[in-house]
Amino acid sequence: MSNNQTLKVFSPFDNTLIQEIPMDGKKDVEKALRKAHDLFLNRSKWIPSHERIAVLEKVAELMKADLEELTNTAASEGGKPYQDSKVEVIRAINGVKIAAGEIGRLTGKQIPMGLTQASENRIAFTTREPIGVVASISAFNHPLNLIVHQTVTAFAAGCPVIVKPASTTPLSCLAFAEILYKAGVPKDWVQILILDNESAEALVTDKRINFLSFIGSARVGWSLKSKLAPGTRCALEHGGAAPVIVEPDADFKTMVPALVKGGFYHAGQVCVSVQKIFAHESIAEELADEITKAAEQLIVGDPLDKNTEVGPLIAEKEVERVHEWVLEAAESGGKILCGGKKISDTCYSPTVIFNPASEAKVSTEEVFGPVVCVYPYADREKAIKEANSLDYHFQAAVFTKDLDVAFDTVQKLNATAVMVNDHTAFRVDWMPFGGRDSSGEGLGGIPYSMHEMTREKLMVVKSRYL
Repeated sequence: MSNNQTLKVFSPFDNTLIQEIPMDGKKDVEKALRKAHDLFLNRSKWIPSHERIAVLEKVAELMKADLEELTNTAASEGGKPYQDSKVEVIRAINGVKIAAGEIGRLTGKQIPMGLTQASENRIAFTTREPIGVVASISAFNHPLNLIVHQTVTAFAAGCPVIVKPASTTPLSCLAFAEILYKAGVPKDWVQILILDNESAEALVTDKRINFLSFIGSARVGWSLKSKLAPGTRCALEHGGAAPVIVEPDADFKTMVPALVKGGFYHAGQVCVSVQKIFAHESIAEELADEITKAAEQLIVGDPLDKNTEVGPLIAEKEVERVHEWVLEAAESGGKILCGGKKISDTCYSPTVIFNPASEAKVSTEEVFGPVVCVYPYADREKAIKEANSLDYHFQAAVFTKDLDVAFDTVQKLNATAVMVNDHTAFRVDWMPFGGRDSSGEGLGGIPYSMHEMTREKLMVVKSRYL
């Protein structure tokens, strides 16, 4: 190794050391870049589509065989409860299958000619080809599925990819890489680097990188974008403060479980977690009370316990931060209906706040913790305006039985996706997914990522017989 530093991976629940792994340095970055760039330039080494499909089918089989081990690894290092981590692994397996099927859909189209005299005797069509070397910087909250979205998509599109997993959750990525290699992916096509921030920046800003896939904080993502080499394209996925509009006719029976799941899933550490619920004043207190009753029943604790529903936050400093924000909300007039306290140094109680001040941090920033706020409104138009007032716009939701109200609200909410009668954190891996404005750029989702990792080439053929 050119770098003798190591990375210690701790359990976010009890801070026990899970594993210590060697870190890579700038010399390793240069080596990986050279390998990936040379591979892309040498078309004779490109892997045919049918071979990529066969390899990915094998990957899915191997992942299925390792389902329990992958689940336990993700839960141990990331803190997402076992039951939800298992769902993540199953999604990741399906994501690999989606990518394999999408390879055959990376097609071009015919461009009409002969529409003017100058374009006679020609036929034209586009093809899609790999964009080049992809650098993928991943996040901790879905340590396996995000890696699939940022790695398999590149390989499926025909791009060499260099991956940096989150420093808190690298083990799922390393386990997945071994599965890729076992299935027949050449190691130079998918390279994993364990890097500090300085070395990661050296990677993504190198001119040999053609595409950056970044999932993480807006501060880091926008900073990296400003330093990319000319021509490097990117997809940035940041956070949001997912708003929900609830009308008086909403069905409580189905809505409350959805909002509780969407708000407290993975302790709220999801970029589209339910955070701000705007409920009509005639039902706001009742809704807040029902959410509170459900939140108080959630089992918080060890993510490896199969009964746990809410696990720890990723780091103790995050528990402190969330607690400070909740205390601020209470001091500014918000009513703490449940929670509002640290269960331990690593776990925070599911918290419901009624009508915190509009300038409180829980109202203006992404909480990224197990906190849901309920705000009463009299005028839906004003509630939508308030929901749109932040710079973050990712996913949103509206609950109503009135189709006209639903359509009107969907159109007026500033979001990439709006769920009707479902929580904001709904996602399937073949749908477009991404933030707009400060929340990101470009689209995720297996087919959409693959499309962005390719580019069009136009061929025009001239012949007197055309």
